[in-house]
Amino acid sequence: MAENIHDVAVVGAGPAGLAAAVTAAEAGAQVLLLDAATQPGGQYWRHRDETTHADDPRGHHDWSVFTDLRARLRAAMTAGRIDYRPGTSVWLLERAGAGFRLRTTPTVGCSPAPRLGLCSDTSRSAGATGAAREAPTSSRDSTHVARRLVLCPGAYDRQLPVPGWDLPGVMAAGGAQALLKGHGVLAGRRVVVAGTGPFLLPVATGLADAGASVVALCEAAHPSRWARHLPAAARQGPKLLQAGEYAARLARRGVRLRTRTVVTEILGEDRVTAVRLGRVDGRGRVAGEGPVLPADAVALGWGFTPQLELPLMLGTETAMGADGGLVVRVDPDQRSSVPGVLVAGEATGIGGASLAVAEGLVAGAAAAGREPDPRHRRAVLAHRAFARAMHDVYPVPAEWSRWTTPGTLVCRCEEVTAGDLTRACRDLAAEDPREARSLTRAGMGRCQGRVCGWATAAILADRTGRDVTEEDLLATGRRPLAAPVTLGALAALDGAADDQEVPLA
Repeated sequence: MAENIHDVAVVGAGPAGLAAAVTAAEAGAQVLLLDAATQPGGQYWRHRDETTHADDPRGHHDWSVFTDLRARLRAAMTAGRIDYRPGTSVWLLERAGAGFRLRTTPTVGCSPAPRLGLCSDTSRSAGATGAAREAPTSSRDSTHVARRLVLCPGAYDRQLPVPGWDLPGVMAAGGAQALLKGHGVLAGRRVVVAGTGPFLLPVATGLADAGASVVALCEAAHPSRWARHLPAAARQGPKLLQAGEYAARLARRGVRLRTRTVVTEILGEDRVTAVRLGRVDGRGRVAGEGPVLPADAVALGWGFTPQLELPLMLGTETAMGADGGLVVRVDPDQRSSVPGVLVAGEATGIGGASLAVAEGLVAGAAAAGREPDPRHRRAVLAHRAFARAMHDVYPVPAEWSRWTTPGTLVCRCEEVTAGDLTRACRDLAAEDPREARSLTRAGMGRCQGRVCGWATAAILADRTGRDVTEEDLLATGRRPLAAPVTLGALAALDGAADDQEVPLA
């Protein structure tokens, strides 16, 4: 049944969510913090299990920012200002009078047993960590109500299908990093890292430092495009230093950046054995065939797709982001078009952890009814300017879909190929993802279009001679349920206990 009414519910405990939760709590709000993971930090600060491993800042930037936010989270929990629920997925958001109802379920794959979600600063040796306060992972479905929401759902890797990308051994760049940072596991021994954007650098560096042989680091763009954005780059000195550090570490291991180079085909029978590289021009047209390199793993990174199921459930207005993805529109205080709903982090535009933290600080203050610190607002503007420049320097190649063959799988869940989409477009007049879904089942599998949605929209747009539109991405982004949930939870929706609403203040 529903619990006490919280002043603010924050969904997500990554950089934006942590910043928003502690800021709102320190401003006097009673905060509920829900996160699908079993410990805070999100993908950016993903780290080994805090109950069995000591903190290890290696491979992390801004680690001191995380440890400060985590310490403030502990303090707020001890003071009773934050109710932190790790291992908890929000699967449905609804209006509840003057507030909102959040329906949650235990995250799939999380143990229902209590966990010490936050280990203390004392007794930091591995296997001997303590706890500031027990943060149990819920073992049952729950309903919560709150006056205001701060949604920080983050993002996941965007993937562009190429021949062979469905072979075992191929994974998202973020997946390769998550294996390493969260579990100390290498994606492979001979790894190709390819795609576009600065995220490729820390992924390749982490793999190389951990003992993998990075046989190729391929960047589709060319960094010389930064010459058009010198003022924005100059204002972000720490980011330039980070890039220089990664480049130096890779150079010491003999790894060089291959610019204007992409993986055009992944070879193998039962798993990856090699990749074929290709040289591309500024639009992504293959201008020359490159070498075939032996590899047992491939990490592909083409930017990120904001996870918008929850904001879209409430009808927030959206826009096309600078990287060609769908984002939530927000005002200078991170307020969305829906009163009482604030959004921070990657859901408002992909821009990195520093931007996410700044947005979280602004959103947390606004959600608590306080005026955000002008310094944090200025930081948001500066980081957004840098993000726009970054996306201009590292765009998804305009003609990437020409790398596919008719047999290239696009929707792996339903085994829909690029040829299937082309035929649906040519023979059956399917011009957008919604029509293609009805005719080919693209996006109707287990992932519900999370992996293939953007690629499907881009292929159809290419085949019809137009750009990807907001409506295309809304068709792949809206989902009735945001997380896997039991039939029992759905059957219980009629229960009287769910009728609790937030009264007008």
